Amino acid sequence: MDPTLKKMSSKKKKRLEKYIEKKIKKEERVMLIEKLSKTSFSSELMKSSKNLGRGKETMRERLRKAYNEKRLGLPQSDLSVPLFVDEGEEDEEEEKVLVDHVMIEDEITKDHSLSKLPVFDELNNDQNTINQSVIVGSALKRGPDGEFTIPIKKKKKKKIKKKQAKLVQKSMLEEDSFDSSDSQYDTDKETENSEAAISEKSKESKGQSFKQWATEQMGIKLKDNQNKSTIYESQSKPTNLQQEKDVEKKVLIQDGIDITLGNISDNEESNINKSDETKAVKKAFYVPIERNKEIQEARMELPICAEEQIIMETISNNPVVIICGETGSGKTTQIPQFLYEAGYSSKDNDNPGIIGITQPRRVAAVSMSKRVAQELSLSEQEVSYQIRYDATISPKTVIKFMTDGVLLRELANDFLLSKYSAIIIDEAHERSLNTDILIGAVSRVLKLRAELSEDDGGKIKPLKIIIMSATLRVSDFTQNKNLFDMVPPIINVSARQFPVSIHFNRRTPNIDYVSEAFKKVCKIHTRLPHGGILVFLTGQNEISILCKKLRRKFPYLTQYKSKQLLEEEKIVGDVESLTAKEADVEIGDLDIGDKEVGEELFDTDSEDSEENDEITVDERSGPLYVLPLYSLLSTHAQLRVFEAPPEGTRLCVVATNVAETSLTIPGIKYVVDCGKVKERRYDVITGVQSYVVDWTSKASADQRAGRAGRTGPGHCYRLFSSAVFNDQFQQFTIPEVYRMPIEGIVLQMKAMNIDTVYNFPFPTPPDRNHLRKAERLLQYMNALDENGGITELGRVMATFPVAPRFSKMLIIGQQHGCLPYIIAIVSALSVADPFIKDYHLDISMNSDDDVEEEDNEDFDVRYNELSEIQKEAISQKEHRKLIRKRFYDVQKKHAGLDPTSDILKLLNVVGAYVYEGGTDEFCERNFVRPKAMEEIHKLRRQITNIVQVNCPGVDVCLDSKMKPPSIVQLKAIRQIITAGFIDQIAIRKGLIDKSSKIFSSARNVEYCTMWADDNVFIHPTSILYHHKPPDFVVYQELHRTSKVWMKGITVIESSWLSKLGKSLCTFSKPVDLQVKSKKNKDTEKIAYVIPSFGPKNWELPPIKIIAQKVNNRWVYGSI
Repeated sequence: MDPTLKKMSSKKKKRLEKYIEKKIKKEERVMLIEKLSKTSFSSELMKSSKNLGRGKETMRERLRKAYNEKRLGLPQSDLSVPLFVDEGEEDEEEEKVLVDHVMIEDEITKDHSLSKLPVFDELNNDQNTINQSVIVGSALKRGPDGEFTIPIKKKKKKKIKKKQAKLVQKSMLEEDSFDSSDSQYDTDKETENSEAAISEKSKESKGQSFKQWATEQMGIKLKDNQNKSTIYESQSKPTNLQQEKDVEKKVLIQDGIDITLGNISDNEESNINKSDETKAVKKAFYVPIERNKEIQEARMELPICAEEQIIMETISNNPVVIICGETGSGKTTQIPQFLYEAGYSSKDNDNPGIIGITQPRRVAAVSMSKRVAQELSLSEQEVSYQIRYDATISPKTVIKFMTDGVLLRELANDFLLSKYSAIIIDEAHERSLNTDILIGAVSRVLKLRAELSEDDGGKIKPLKIIIMSATLRVSDFTQNKNLFDMVPPIINVSARQFPVSIHFNRRTPNIDYVSEAFKKVCKIHTRLPHGGILVFLTGQNEISILCKKLRRKFPYLTQYKSKQLLEEEKIVGDVESLTAKEADVEIGDLDIGDKEVGEELFDTDSEDSEENDEITVDERSGPLYVLPLYSLLSTHAQLRVFEAPPEGTRLCVVATNVAETSLTIPGIKYVVDCGKVKERRYDVITGVQSYVVDWTSKASADQRAGRAGRTGPGHCYRLFSSAVFNDQFQQFTIPEVYRMPIEGIVLQMKAMNIDTVYNFPFPTPPDRNHLRKAERLLQYMNALDENGGITELGRVMATFPVAPRFSKMLIIGQQHGCLPYIIAIVSALSVADPFIKDYHLDISMNSDDDVEEEDNEDFDVRYNELSEIQKEAISQKEHRKLIRKRFYDVQKKHAGLDPTSDILKLLNVVGAYVYEGGTDEFCERNFVRPKAMEEIHKLRRQITNIVQVNCPGVDVCLDSKMKPPSIVQLKAIRQIITAGFIDQIAIRKGLIDKSSKIFSSARNVEYCTMWADDNVFIHPTSILYHHKPPDFVVYQELHRTSKVWMKGITVIESSWLSKLGKSLCTFSKPVDLQVKSKKNKDTEKIAYVIPSFGPKNWELPPIKIIAQKVNNRWVYGSI
C-alpha cells in the first residue's frame, strides 16, 4: 500500500476517491461530446415553424438561403437569385470621387493650425484676391468669369438587385440573425423600393453635406435660383445637425466610461448654439506636476485616470457633472488632481479659487488630504483639511478637504462661496442629511454665480459642481427639476474590480444569523484557501459575541506549532505552483476539492448539513486573527485592521456597515454578509427614536460583496436566500432626511435667509409635517418668531456647531457662573454616551495590574481567592461578577454629584476626566470609552473658543481643574436643561389618572409625554430607576424597544414650566384673593392665575401677580 495513503485519514481517503471518480466522469463526458460534434449538422437551412404555411418568400429570405447553400458547399436550389453581381464602371467612378473627398477632408483635419488656411470671410472684391490659389481641393470648378459653379449631377439608374445583394451579404457576414421587423409580411417589390429609396437618400445627403462644408470654408454665397437654394438648405442642414449629434454620441461613449446626456429641447439647443458662437475660445492652461515614479505608476493603474480627458472636457462644458464610480475607481483622490492640473486653483487661470471637496466623515477628509498632497508633491498648507476639531488651512491653500457640515457653515457666512472655483461633493450615494442640504444649496449658488458673472463684468466667476457617487442612484439629482434646470451629464467609470462569486443560502435564518455567520466562517477557514475574511453584522454586541466564539474556536497556537504550520504552508504553496503547470491534479484539489465540491460544502440544505453543524477543527487549520471594527471603537483599534496579520494566521474582521464604502481593508478574499443593518428611525409625530434591525438595500449588499474583489477574485457568502434578496430588499437606502430630526438644518437655512423652507430644492423633499414640527420647536425656543422669521436669538444659536437645544442652553448658561459646566454638558450630550454598557463588559478588559490599583481592599481579597479556584468556568463566572460589581460602584460614585439627574452624572465624569489629565488609565478604571472622552474634550475646547469670539463680554476659559458646582449652581443647571428641552416634559400618570397604582420606586411607573398617547417609562440605566418616582421630569430622548423608554432624565419642579415655557402655556383669568397692603388697598392687590402646560393642558401651580388700579381700572402685571 502507498505510504502516502496510510497517513491519510478516512475522511481524506473518501474525498480523494470522490475526486478521482469525478475526474473519470469528466473525461468520459469530453469524449462523448467529441463524438457528437462529428455527427452534428447545420440547422441554418431548416425552415422556422412560424413561417410554415406561408407560400411566398421575401427576397431577403431567398438571398439568405442561397448564401447558406453556397457556404455549406451545396448546389443552389433557386438559380433565379443573383447571389454575385459584377460592379459597373459607374460605381467605380463614384467611389473614386468619394475617396477624393475623404482624402481632402483628412488632409485638412490633419493640419490643426487654423492660421494656415485662408480666411475667406475677409475677402475683397479685387481681382488679385479672386485669382489666389485655393488649397482645399478641386471639388468645385470655376467658370469663365472666375466664379465657382455647382456641377449638375445626373440621376443614376437604380440598381436594385445589385444594391440589395450587397446589403444582404454585408448583414449576413456581420451577424447571423434575422431582423426584428415584420419583414415576412412585405412583398418583394415593397422591400426593393424601400431599400432603394434609403440608399438614394443617403447618397444625396452625403453629396450635399460635402458641398455645404466646401461652401462654408470658402465663404462664397451661392447665387442660384430660390428653388435650388431652398432645396439645398432643407436637405443639407438637418443632415449635418444629425451627423454632428451622432458624432457627439460616438465620441462620448468609450471603453470603460459611459456618458449620458440629458434631453435638450430645440429652443435650449438653439440658445446653446448661439452662446457658443459668441463665446470666445478658451485658452489652454496646464499646471505642471512632478510626481514620484512609484506614485505615477500607481495612479496609472486606477481606472479613472484613463478617462481624464473626457471627464475634464465634460466638466469644462457643463456647470454640473455627476460621476458614478465604485469604491476603488480612484475618483476621490484623482478628480481634485485633474482640476488642479487644469488650473482651477491657479491665479493665472480664468477661474481662480480653491478646489473644495466635501466628505461625510472626518477620517476620510484627513486621510484623503494627506494622500492627495503626497501625490501632488505639495505641502499640508497647500492641500489642507478642515474638520470639526482641527484644520490645516492657510492663505496658500489650493485644495481643501472638509466635512459637509463645515461647508454648510461657510454658506451661512458667504452664500456665494466666492473663494471656491469648484466644489466636489463626494459620497453622495449615502444621502446623509448634510449632503442633501448642501446639494440643494449649491444648486442655487450655481445659478447666482452664473448670473453675476455676466452682470458684474467678470469679477465673479461661474462655479463648477461635481457630484460623485459610488452607486448609480442619481435619479434624485437628474430628474429633479427644482435642483437643476438642465439634466447634468452622468459619467460612469468602471472600478478596478476583480470578479466576485455570489453564494446565497438555500434557507434564511429567522433570528440567529450570528450563529450562522460563525458556521460559515469556520467552513471557510477550514476548507478554503488562504485569504482574509470580512463579516458584516449590525452592532457592537453581535460583533463581540462572534469575536469571542471565533477566538475560542481558533485560538493562537504555540510559537513552535505556528512556525511549523508556516513552513508546511510554504511547502504546499511551492508544490502547487509547480504542479499547476505540469500536471492535471493539484494538491489544492486533493485537500479542498474542486468547485462543485466547494459549493456542496456551503449549501446549508445539503444532506450532511447536520454533520456540518458540529465544526471539527482540522489539525492543519491555523489560528484566526479576529479583529472587531465599528464606529465606537478607538482609533488605534480601528487602524489594526490595516496591519498585516501575524505569521501563520488568517485575518478575520467582524464589522458593521462602516466597512461598506468608507474603508478598504487589504487582503480580503471572502465576505460573509448577514444582510442586516441597524438604522435609526425617528417618529415625527411622537419624537420617539428607535434602532431597528432590518434588511439592508440591494445597493449596500453589492457594496459589501465588492469588498472581496479589491485585490483578487473573491467570494461573497450571503446568509439569506435569493428569494428574500429579490422580494424584501429595497433597491437603495432610505435617505437620512426621513430618519433624523431636522430642526438644526432648518435653523441653518433660516440663518442663510431662506425663509420659505418648503420651497427649498431638496433632492428628496421631506414631509411637510416634518418641516412644520421643526419650525414649531424653534418657535418654542424663541429662535423663530410667529411668522417663521429668524430672531436675533436664533442667529446667535446658529453660530454654534451643535443642535438648537444645546445652543439655547449655551446662550442662557451664563447665570450664576454656570457656563463652563454647561459647555461640558453640551459637549457630552453631543457625543455618544461615553459609558461602556454593562453587557459589553469583558474579562479581558481588566488586567491584573488594573485590579491591584483598586482601592477597595475587599475586592483585592476576593480577587486573590479566585486564583485558588481550579475550574476555569467557575473562575470566569466569579471574575465576571466582580467586574460587574465594580462597574456599578463606579456608576454610583459618579451619580453622587446630584442623584436627581442623569445629565449631571455626565458632568461629573467629564470633570473628573479633566482633573486627572485625561489619561487612558482613568477611562479603564471608570468604564468609559477613551475615544468618546477625547471627542468631548475637543468639542469643549471648540465651543469655548466660539463663545470667546462671538460673546466678547463673557469671561470664560478652558479650565483644566474644573471645580464641582455648588448647590445653587446645580439647581440653575437643572433649570437651564429644562429650558433646552422644554418640549420634552413627562408627567407621572398618577397625577392625571387617580386610579393608577402608587409605587415606591420608579421601576415600571408609567409617565405621559406632551405629544404621544403611549405610556413611557424610566430606563433601567437611569440613576432614578431605583428611587422614588418624581412627578415631573425632562428627558433627552425616547427609545422604543419592548417599551418606550426615557433616557437622559432630570427631575424638575412644576413651577419652572410656567416661567421657562410660556409659549407652551395658557393662563386662566386672574383670581383676586387679597389686597397687597393696608396702605395701598385701594390702588394695589394680589391676584393669581392658573397656568396649563402643553397640548394636554396639564395644570400647574398658581402664579401670583400684582394688579394696580389705573384710571379706575385694574391693570394686571405681566406673568
